[in-house]
Amino acid sequence: SLDTMLALIRGTTTTKGLQIKAVLDTMVYAKGIKVSSQDMAALNMRRRRLCPNLNYTIRPNKSGNS
Repeated sequence: SLDTMLALIRGTTTTKGLQIKAVLDTMVYAKGIKVSSQDMAALNMRRRRLCPNLNYTIRPNKSGNS
């Protein structure tokens, strides 16, 4: 269940003491919004080798502009 999943996420800590806060987002979002190829290319995104479509990091652009 979602409660169990959130509890597992909340129970995560690192060896340096980082604790995770997780809440369920119940907002209803518009469907069908498309991101342009140009906007996707502008992202500073690094995909991971394991499941690259699901496992990636997006960092701010160096210029600070998006």
